[in-house]
Amino acid sequence: MDLDAFTELLTPRGQRALAEAVELRDADPVVAATSLRRTYDAALASAALTQARLRERARAKFGADAELMYFTPHGLEQATRAEVAAHRAARLLAACALEPASPGASSPPPDPRSPGRTSRDPRGEALGEAGASLGEGARREAGPGSGEGIEEADPGWGEGAPGGASHRLTGETGSGRHGAAGPGLGEGALGGAAEGPGGGVRGGTREGPRVVDVCCGSGGDLLALARAGCVVDAVDTDPLTVAVARANAEAFGLAGRVTVRVADAASVSPEDYDVLFADPARRTSRGRTFDPMAYSPPWPVVLDLLARAPRACLKVAPGIPYEFIPEGAEAEWVSYKGEVKEASLWTSPGREAGLVRLATLLPGGHVLRDTGAVAPTGPLGQYVYEPDGAAIRAHLVGEVAELVGGRLPDPMIAYITGDEPVDTPWAARYEVEEALPFSLKRLRAALRDRKIGNVTIKKRASAVDIERLRSDLRLSGTESAVVILTRIMDKPTALICRPGSSARPA
Repeated sequence: MDLDAFTELLTPRGQRALAEAVELRDADPVVAATSLRRTYDAALASAALTQARLRERARAKFGADAELMYFTPHGLEQATRAEVAAHRAARLLAACALEPASPGASSPPPDPRSPGRTSRDPRGEALGEAGASLGEGARREAGPGSGEGIEEADPGWGEGAPGGASHRLTGETGSGRHGAAGPGLGEGALGGAAEGPGGGVRGGTREGPRVVDVCCGSGGDLLALARAGCVVDAVDTDPLTVAVARANAEAFGLAGRVTVRVADAASVSPEDYDVLFADPARRTSRGRTFDPMAYSPPWPVVLDLLARAPRACLKVAPGIPYEFIPEGAEAEWVSYKGEVKEASLWTSPGREAGLVRLATLLPGGHVLRDTGAVAPTGPLGQYVYEPDGAAIRAHLVGEVAELVGGRLPDPMIAYITGDEPVDTPWAARYEVEEALPFSLKRLRAALRDRKIGNVTIKKRASAVDIERLRSDLRLSGTESAVVILTRIMDKPTALICRPGSSARPA
């Protein structure tokens, strides 16, 4: 699909072609193309069919809103899930709204009835309600389907992720509190008062904070920001992508709060805005990249923008190497229904040196912070806890261990064990029925003795091919079990566990 074809897609004739393509999206591709080409030229028919297929895939991220949205294939792959974008927009807006007014400022404080109002819970954390108006379609729960496979991928986030006592270990620190997430997160990640262009108070104007989105893609984040009450100036280097983002803003009646233009991120002056938001492209001609130096714009350009911005939020892949995280940033890993989706780096001038790490669980809104506790190491107990991936990525396995009163059976692996069944949203729990040194013969015999015919296999720090093992086990019983393959004090071990004991809420 090129720009000319997409432009025609927005005309009345193009909308008719798109509606027909939606009706044909389940048909054989050749049959669908042939049917449309009886009425429309090849370019328009192809554009309509492409959008129909992308909208179907996008339902996993955007719910029913996808039926009104436009996408490019790469834009959809990198797009933020609507619930995650709403969380981030709410946090950004609440932080700006909490800034004190400058002396002599004429702008009134935010109306407490407005979408950007904030309140305080008993712990004093800012609980922003911005972003709640994301739209019924975006709030609907998208069921499992083909779209799930297009989430931001990340190689092996749990494999061998340790949880011991040094900073080389994944999840080495522990004990933090967890509770309902507030967009302000109690630490003022975007805090500090500053005057915007023209003398207004940043975050305190009637029109909302001014945000520059320097890598807008198809516009999923700018939609969430605008719906939360921000005024967004979005740029992208690709004219087709800009046209798609602009069409999405118009489709939801947000054109008055959003401008989208073709520009290079490096040409933007973040000093002129209240907040910089950046989602650098993480795909090259060879596919997805996990090297920040290969991002577009490159990492040095991104860091320069962050350094000049009054405050900023940078979306990155969950597996970003820690050495790339700027000094003084707050790094937040976000998990949605047990799957790590992304990380965000929050910066603002005046923050103390050192990295602040936290994990957020959606849709429940739980937050876990680093408090410096260290998970102890000890013998295998009756229960094994599997920490959420966001806690592992944030090096907060120790926090989870403290929440469940647990310990690490191996100091280098992010499984926790304990003697009591403790419920926490931060870990799935399994009851151990047998632990044995790993061997195919012994595992097969133990499962057959229990009449296990259905097995869920999990692994960490194991080189075993799960699908091949499943085939080699040749099970035929009527019972179910969970098998965890791991190491315990450097010894390959298989844990046969009772299924259905997950403590993590739906």
